[in-house]
Amino acid sequence: MTVLRLLSYNIRSLRDDEDAVTRVIKAARPNVVLIQEAPRFLRWRSTAARIARRSGLIVVGGGGSAAGNLLLSGLEVDRIAQRDVLLTRDRRLHQRATSMAVLQLAGRRFAVAGTHLDLEEAPRIRHVGELHAAAAAFVPPEVPLIIGGDMNDDPGSTVWKSLESHGVDAWAASGTGDGITSSVALPRRRIDGVFVDPRLSLISTEVINTPDVQIASDHRPLLVQIELG
Repeated sequence: MTVLRLLSYNIRSLRDDEDAVTRVIKAARPNVVLIQEAPRFLRWRSTAARIARRSGLIVVGGGGSAAGNLLLSGLEVDRIAQRDVLLTRDRRLHQRATSMAVLQLAGRRFAVAGTHLDLEEAPRIRHVGELHAAAAAFVPPEVPLIIGGDMNDDPGSTVWKSLESHGVDAWAASGTGDGITSSVALPRRRIDGVFVDPRLSLISTEVINTPDVQIASDHRPLLVQIELG
């Protein structure tokens, strides 16, 4: 059995505690990490490389070229293809994007798409449609896709239902606890999600909440174990 350990984590541009962020990532022992709000301006490439190195991982793609969506992986994961896609931009709002990759672990191919959707509903709804279109154009139909990130929306919303139309809500299907990811200081919302192609099997989903999580960022990371094949 080939098990993928996938972590989705909003690190708030490393404004809190970079040391704690890398300790959280490393302790989760992920094969793949979908990071939101990675530093994306001055020297962002060297910062992304430093995060990866200190976490025991390598950069797959994204970062400043994907509006802060960064993909990392372990050396055991092979990168087959990678693409960053900017979503349509609204005036006075942040640029949104997705970073996607087709990867292989122990001979099993799969794809990931990491994203961070807008705070405002109208662009959020539009962007999730653009995300699905971009993934359909990039990912071969026989390769199962996993979408994850900070959705800035709640289960039951239009955006959440659209994501569920393409993949299984990992926490709803295999999670324990309350699943709350935001915020660390005032935990009350489950706005971070991972949506898994139904051709894959979910094993477990955990919202990590350790002492390091409490100081690393304003989000709790989501760790999902998925059986490939």
